[in-house]
Amino acid sequence: MLRIERPVPPGDRVQGGVSHDILSARDGTAKLAQYPTRSFLRLKGFNLARLIPKGALESMYLSYYNLKEKPFQISTDPKFLWLGEKHKEALAILRYGIIDNKGFLLLTGDVGTGKTTLINALLNSLGEETIVAKVFDPGLETLDFFNFVANSFGMERKFESKGEFLIHLDHFLHKAYFENKKVLLIIDEAQRLKPELLEEIRLLSNIEKQKNKLLNIFFVGQNEINEILSRTENRALRQRITLNHDIDPLTENETEEYIRYRLRVAGCESQIFDSEAFHEIFSFSRGYPRLINIICDLALLSGYVKEKKTINGAIIKECAEELQIPIRGRSSDTDRLYTAKQLMRETPESGRKKFVGWTAGFIILLMILLIVSGYKHFTGMFKEAAIREESPAAQ
Repeated sequence: MLRIERPVPPGDRVQGGVSHDILSARDGTAKLAQYPTRSFLRLKGFNLARLIPKGALESMYLSYYNLKEKPFQISTDPKFLWLGEKHKEALAILRYGIIDNKGFLLLTGDVGTGKTTLINALLNSLGEETIVAKVFDPGLETLDFFNFVANSFGMERKFESKGEFLIHLDHFLHKAYFENKKVLLIIDEAQRLKPELLEEIRLLSNIEKQKNKLLNIFFVGQNEINEILSRTENRALRQRITLNHDIDPLTENETEEYIRYRLRVAGCESQIFDSEAFHEIFSFSRGYPRLINIICDLALLSGYVKEKKTINGAIIKECAEELQIPIRGRSSDTDRLYTAKQLMRETPESGRKKFVGWTAGFIILLMILLIVSGYKHFTGMFKEAAIREESPAAQ
């Protein structure tokens, strides 16, 4: 029997337009005890997702699947960290770069591949001998950027000029060096850096001792940062990057291992997803951890509502359909349907390629039409000339 309780103000209505006629609320508590199962509610046309608050549904699916906590949270949680072989390799390379004062480091990857998770794991592996500042949004003016960095390093003052900042940064870095501490500046979303600020960051690395780098600068960004760094005006910075690593999405086998690991950490030892479900999850997510988390969380919720102890491929397909996002076209009245994975992959570069492709196709089609119409035009002219020549002869 399904029994749900939550505080309800007297005379209030449950979300979704269902009135208190189906509830008992004498003590200010809503009870669905008169409805024996979720199936009954569905047969009566009630939408559980509307009838019951999302938080209540989530807590119920935890109990239903014997989970201690949600295994597929989008927010990062160190205890759910799963590292495949390539992630362990990336972590080891980046940690070596910091410990050995390699200067500039670069970590790239598509949206949702787990860059933030890997960075958090890296920071947790560093000891107190490393002073870390992290810039989450580099879309700042130069002086704002310097002040944000100073605050993150604990300089406890606001600077009115670049020169003033550089003087204090120089003292700060040398003091850290003499205390045997390493200094790390992490710049997330590095593809958003303005060209002028990118050059200013490069110049910060000029603060160094004869044989030692005093500041490690770690760029973390989407794949567009590679194109930015390959530009001629950024060649001086590109040559200073000593270590770089690109994170690929998970393979199908890694996707299954990832899901099983997170379920174990959440307290479940039984097999909730069958083999077909794993295949459909990979088909939808293409190995992007963020998409895996999104569809697995929705699948557990859907499985609970359907009273399915095992999630199969059909449920995953339904969830994939629910995650489709309609987007109104800018130049037409028709809608385009995007899945979440398509939205995450569509980049300005892919858009440019599509535009070039369509333009080339249009030009080719136009040339064919011109050739055909020209052929018809000249053929008609020759026929008319032949007729005129034959007419006098016939007379």
